[in-house]
Amino acid sequence: MGFGLAVLLAVCSLGLAGMTFIYGPGLPVALVVLAIAQIGIHLVFFLHVATAPHNTDNVMGSAFGMFIVFFVIAGSVWIMNHLNHDMRPM
Repeated sequence: MGFGLAVLLAVCSLGLAGMTFIYGPGLPVALVVLAIAQIGIHLVFFLHVATAPHNTDNVMGSAFGMFIVFFVIAGSVWIMNHLNHDMRPM
């Protein structure tokens, strides 16, 4: 079931990116929503992360990992934005 849902979400993402089914500015939002759904499918079906009391360590580890990934991505975007702003014209 997990594999089928993961494939379905991947095909939907590729289909949305290649078609004009959704208005242009809304496309990134739709892709982010599908990506978050795919992350949830992978966590539940493949990594077996659940909300049971004995899975607290798995949930906390996943939350910490997402925290670190968010800061790495946000920091990279911030640095690239400032580098782009501070560059002199050629």
